[in-house]
Amino acid sequence: MFTGIIEEIGVIKSIRSGVRSAVLEISASKVLTATQIGDSISVNGVCLTVTTLGSTFFTADAMPETLKRSNLGELRSGSPVNLERALRLGDRFGGHIVSGHIDGTGTIVNMKEDENAIWISIAADASLLRYVIDKGSIAIDGVSLTVVRVEENQFNVSVIPHTRKETILCDKTPGSKVNLECDVVAKYIERFSGFGKQELNEAKKDISMNFLKENGYF
Repeated sequence: MFTGIIEEIGVIKSIRSGVRSAVLEISASKVLTATQIGDSISVNGVCLTVTTLGSTFFTADAMPETLKRSNLGELRSGSPVNLERALRLGDRFGGHIVSGHIDGTGTIVNMKEDENAIWISIAADASLLRYVIDKGSIAIDGVSLTVVRVEENQFNVSVIPHTRKETILCDKTPGSKVNLECDVVAKYIERFSGFGKQELNEAKKDISMNFLKENGYF
C-alpha cells in the first residue's frame, strides 16, 4: 500500500528484456534505506518487488501483464522514474490509498502554465473515466493528485510547485503515456453494487411457470 507521495526520482540503470517480461535495475538512494529483498517499491505508480539490493540500486521483475498495462515497457536506460516505498503503520498519510495496481494508461494532451502551477489534461478510455470524479483522487505515475475537472474524454489536474519539483510528471510532454490508478473506493462500490444486481437477475431467471407449479403455487 502506498500514499502517492513520491520520495525520490530514480533512474533506470539497465533493462534486461525477456520475450514479454523484463528485469529493471534502478539507481536510487533514499528508498533503499531500511529496504530489504522482498519489499515493495512503487515505480511510476507500479508496485514492484525488490529482488536484489546494492548500495546505490535495486532490481525488480516486471511481468508481461505489468508491461502491457503500464508505461514501464517504454522505459529505457537513463529514464527517470518516480519512486515510493510501501507505507508503514504509523507513517503520516499525506496522499490517498494507492495500491500500486495500475488500471490502465492515459495520454497527456495538454500542459498549461498558470502562475505557480501547471494544468495537465489527460485523455483516458471511458472504462477508466467512469471512476474519475471532480475533487476525487487519482494516482498519475504514482503521484497522488486531486481531479479538478472531468470532461467527456479527458480529465484535468493542477500540479503545485513542490510536486513539480519532486516528481517527473511535469517533465513529460503532450503525447506522453502515464500510468493511472483510479480511487479504489469507487471500484469497490461498483463491485458490491454489481453483485446485488447479479444475484437479483439470477433469481429472476430461476423463477418460471414450472418452478411455481413444482412448488405448489398452481
